[in-house]
Amino acid sequence: MNSKQNKILIVDDEKNILWVLKKGLEKNNYLVDTATSGEKALEQLQKNKYLMMFSDIFMEGISGLELMEQSQKICPELKIVIMTAQDSMNNTIEAMRLGAYDYLTKPFDFDDVYSLVQKAENAQTFSPPKDIEATQSLDTATENEGNSIIGKSKSMQEIFKTIGKSAGSDLSILITGESGTGKEMIASTLHHYSKRKDKAFICINCAAIARELLESELFGHERGAFTGAVERKIGKFQQADGGTLFLDEIGDMELPLQAKILRVLQNNEYYRVGGKETLRTNVRIIAATNQNLLDMIQLKSFREDLYHRLNVIHIHIPPLRERLEDVLLLANHFISRYTKSLARGNVYLSSDVERILSGYHWQGNIRELENVIKRAVMLCLSGPILPEHLPSHLQKEDNFSNQWDDRLNQLIKDFLLNNNLKEEGLLYDTLIQKVEKHLFEIVLGTYSGKQIATAKALGINRNTLKRKIDAMKIKIKKDRIQ
Repeated sequence: MNSKQNKILIVDDEKNILWVLKKGLEKNNYLVDTATSGEKALEQLQKNKYLMMFSDIFMEGISGLELMEQSQKICPELKIVIMTAQDSMNNTIEAMRLGAYDYLTKPFDFDDVYSLVQKAENAQTFSPPKDIEATQSLDTATENEGNSIIGKSKSMQEIFKTIGKSAGSDLSILITGESGTGKEMIASTLHHYSKRKDKAFICINCAAIARELLESELFGHERGAFTGAVERKIGKFQQADGGTLFLDEIGDMELPLQAKILRVLQNNEYYRVGGKETLRTNVRIIAATNQNLLDMIQLKSFREDLYHRLNVIHIHIPPLRERLEDVLLLANHFISRYTKSLARGNVYLSSDVERILSGYHWQGNIRELENVIKRAVMLCLSGPILPEHLPSHLQKEDNFSNQWDDRLNQLIKDFLLNNNLKEEGLLYDTLIQKVEKHLFEIVLGTYSGKQIATAKALGINRNTLKRKIDAMKIKIKKDRIQ
């Protein structure tokens, strides 16, 4: 139930945005005021009490971020939503770390707006924490452009928000995701936006170092601690003191060493290998893995207590195939990065290549896409990147896609010709049920009739799959696709 007491302030120098947003909210019985500048918004805040403020980020005079800082001093409990037409990583993270309630990219869906207002109404006593004080404006806050995270998909925007909210704390963070999704870049960005950014950011890949040497790499060793230890070695924990230590592929760490990492997280204390002196450290731990740690806990190959210590904040990076709207954005980013060193002129994507890239599965995720673009830029040299500049497997994938589309078109036409559906409204359900039944039968066969694995592969709930099997009278054939 919307309350008449819940007033909302909209701030934007574009009058059409003010009008549309005001009408949309008033339609849901909210009281709405508008302001065309940050200065006018501050005047309104001095006179009225508001539940929320929606503010554009870029305005003449006082910017949206400056307005947010000043507004928080006047009304600490005010829920502030930043709006922008530029959905970059820096904008999102900067807004969230300065205490924004949320972040909207124009053009926005009114369902998202209503959802935010409803959420604010349900938590009127909640005031989002300001993780760290702003020391830079958005114009000067800067991630190296070559290392920035790229993504306009909803899942990536949520990750940017989490980074903004958590970067200023010292809480441990666990980053999960398939190989090649950019876990180290997320960790680096968290460090960049933290209060530790002027100190060291140290990375260590737990899978890339021989297990018998990993403890020495992390904690260091004393002279004579083992054969070959001819002098004292400083470990990563000491090198990262005051900064951030990124433990990549933490799932590959052996159990005895996991226990020692747990001790550091609990007491901030450790020993060098072969040493007796208790050393203290002040580091923020960020860990990452492409493995399922919960499954490893069940198998007794990962400590449950360490998992909970690391997983205070969890960031999961979805595979690229689940955010295909980011593919062309990433591709153009890599073209910009490599054109200067590998090409002789301007390079850009042809429409055929855009279609191929947008429809490919990207098993190797961002790393695979980067290598494909790097190769294409080198082969193209200047002008449009054509299908012939892509690896052969992408060209074959495109040929298969075209053949599949042609076959599917013909099958649908044949179905329409041979099925006289007299009752109106049956066409869609009849065709979809036929396709679903064959799909479920084939995938069930592929997974030897195992419903949990089948449901996971299809991306549906197991109960939904069971209902479909019963309703369609599907016979489970335990064979596999060759």
